[in-house]
Amino acid sequence: MSSKYIEIMEEIKLQLENGSLIAGSKLPSIRQLSEHFSCSKNTVIKAYVELEKEHLIYSVPKSGYFVVNEYQIEAKENEVIDFLSAGPDKHVMPYLDFQHCMNQAIEQYKEELFTYSDQQGSFTLRVQLVKYLQNLQVFTKPERLVVVSGSQQALNLLVTMPFPNGKNNILIEQPSYFGIIESINLHQATAFGIELSMDGIDLDRLEYIFRNNDIKFFYIIPRFHNPLGHSYTNREKQKIVELAEKYDVYIVEDDFLGDLDPDAKSDPLFAFEPSGRVIYIKSFSKIFLPGLRIATVILPTLMMNNFLRYKFSSDFNSSALSQGALEIYLKSGMFNSHLKKIKEVYYTKMNHLQDACEELLPANTHYSKPSSGFYLSISLPENVTAKQVVHMLHEENIYVDDASRMFLPEYKKDNLIRLSISQVEMRKIKTGVERLAHSISLIDSRKNQKPSNLFLF
Repeated sequence: MSSKYIEIMEEIKLQLENGSLIAGSKLPSIRQLSEHFSCSKNTVIKAYVELEKEHLIYSVPKSGYFVVNEYQIEAKENEVIDFLSAGPDKHVMPYLDFQHCMNQAIEQYKEELFTYSDQQGSFTLRVQLVKYLQNLQVFTKPERLVVVSGSQQALNLLVTMPFPNGKNNILIEQPSYFGIIESINLHQATAFGIELSMDGIDLDRLEYIFRNNDIKFFYIIPRFHNPLGHSYTNREKQKIVELAEKYDVYIVEDDFLGDLDPDAKSDPLFAFEPSGRVIYIKSFSKIFLPGLRIATVILPTLMMNNFLRYKFSSDFNSSALSQGALEIYLKSGMFNSHLKKIKEVYYTKMNHLQDACEELLPANTHYSKPSSGFYLSISLPENVTAKQVVHMLHEENIYVDDASRMFLPEYKKDNLIRLSISQVEMRKIKTGVERLAHSISLIDSRKNQKPSNLFLF
């Protein structure tokens, strides 16, 4: 994937920020930048087009490109290095395109806005979602889809409702997404854990748990795991599905970042058993707009009525306006164009972060190496806690996440931090990792110092 246009954009933004370029300044010609960055003219044009969309520059036919206004950022925002926020990169969100779709939805679906819509979700949206999911190797029918108000709603309903296998306990990877842990705790469900590393899970241990612990469903994040960034191989996914079949366990597959997978041959678990063993959840909040509050879940037919009853008691139906706007966005082809752009942005950021970790982190730390996605996790030295690092970095306006809340109590680790690349600016990644490395080394050295002999005679 070419990331050169992003590099050009970052360089121009840096010059806007430090005052090298001011309002009215003429930017270098396409030919000049092409030579300077050793790239094609089309790459420079792409960078300029993206900067125009952000209203930072404008073009004058036959004259070139100019700065619209001074690039002003509040001092506080300029100082912040945000490895904590997990929403999509606000600099690549298609606000204007989606505003157009929202306006169209108001016009097209105005009657539905004043009534309660289909409990299962707009049928025409579900048709578009079925077409979209085919790109992820998920093949199903609109009748098996339910539109939900975000993936968290789906998870919360699945934790509480009975399953056809008549079992009660839940199995989750350790660590795992905090939202599922919170739902389990809130509803006082019994949960078991299975340890996950970048090498995967112990499949023999998985079979033992399936066989002996009355597991209702296994919640799994198969691609770009939160918080580790781990992805399973197709062979591992197929084996997990086979074990679930053998022991009558359902799988709840949270494929929230599946769109970012650079491996075209990677399949979801759903592809290995599409008839009903795998319940597939797809959210749009991480790759699109979190405020949309739209996700979809594919359910086995025999669970549909019960799921809809539980959903009805939660919110009647999901937002008709959001559904209409998403339908138009998918149908127009805008979504695929947006997806192509953000795949490149996140892939580039993740590589940049790993390069910085490789170069700067102390030797006694370990970091995960995802191929893309949002998350990378760092295991700290044994005598350094995540809480200490988070606190020290916070004083410098650098935000990272303590992953201890992503464990069940019996698996809890206090020396794992999570970095998210979704909202941190690429030019700040190396600086952030440099300060992170310094903080780890400083805390580690203090802990390793021998006690003072002041009071020994």
